[in-house]
Amino acid sequence: MQNRIVSIDVLRGLTILLMIVVNTPGSWSYVYPPLLHAKWHGCTPTDLVFPSFLFIIGLTMAISFKHVSGKSLPRIFKRGLLIFLVGLLLNWFPFYNTHLSDLRIFGVLQRIALAFLGAAVVITVSRNQKTIIVVSAVALLLLHWLCLTLFGSTSDPFSLAGNFSRIVDLAILSENQLYGGFGIPFDPEGLLGTLSSIAQVLFGYLTARFILQSPLTSKRVMVLALAGIACITGGLLLDLVYPINKPLWTGSYVFYTSGIIICIWAAMMWLIDVRKISAWTYPFQVVGTNPLISYVFSIVLAKLLYHISFAGGNSLYSWLYANVFQSVLGNYLGSLAFALTVTGIVWLVAWWLYRRKIVVKL
Repeated sequence: MQNRIVSIDVLRGLTILLMIVVNTPGSWSYVYPPLLHAKWHGCTPTDLVFPSFLFIIGLTMAISFKHVSGKSLPRIFKRGLLIFLVGLLLNWFPFYNTHLSDLRIFGVLQRIALAFLGAAVVITVSRNQKTIIVVSAVALLLLHWLCLTLFGSTSDPFSLAGNFSRIVDLAILSENQLYGGFGIPFDPEGLLGTLSSIAQVLFGYLTARFILQSPLTSKRVMVLALAGIACITGGLLLDLVYPINKPLWTGSYVFYTSGIIICIWAAMMWLIDVRKISAWTYPFQVVGTNPLISYVFSIVLAKLLYHISFAGGNSLYSWLYANVFQSVLGNYLGSLAFALTVTGIVWLVAWWLYRRKIVVKL
């Protein structure tokens, strides 16, 4: 089997494009429900985007970590540190209006960096032994569950105000350095959730290991899809006692979302890699080949639009939405069209890089 599985690039490209659409509506007051995160417990289509990216990291690690050894750890730590720093700089950008004491420490790239590092250490130390990796993933999920249950609020350990993840972050950081979008200081990419995020990366790794160990056939893809359905069922059963919750990144959320992602990847693999029906994949491959720079550029572009004053002190972002998109298409459709336009601009940059065979990696 070839080292490059086209369906992985397509899945990664789709994930990045959806992430940009979700992150850049014209107005947060007018967003179609499927493009919003669940308020607390639960899972919307939007809540599949971030775990999909972690899962895909695991998929690609199964290819790139075939001959990894202890000698690779310095390079692995360097890569993880660079990704974390890029995320930190994105939080700080455009630099002039945020004091270091108020800088949010965690974020999407920071969680990706820590989850990648944790998974890489497990894979390296275990010397790629599948049994140890499985046990490690399950142990991380159990440890996370126990921490939330034993040390969170006695009345509701999975509540916004009483969860142990928030307690941990407040013990090491100030309130101003945490995400404030929930109404109180609480970071959905906080430190404790890294445990279960590492497990999600390992699930992706194990999934790709299963696919890579034998020639790819329709039967093998079907087995994978059945495994995905089993994970979805397991997540829903766990939800009865351990709620599916993205901000806490609960184990039930890991099983549920991993199962859905496995089923989506299995369908893509059957269509693209087995049946060779791939003409439609080009737009996703373009972005999937340069995921990091596409994501970073989307954040920088959105922040620049927010910070450029225009027409009486409004941001260029809000002015464009109100005067170009909302005025023509209305509230909700205009907000979506704005997000799709930003996504299109990012795609054009990724396409320019793709055409010149430029791949930006850390």
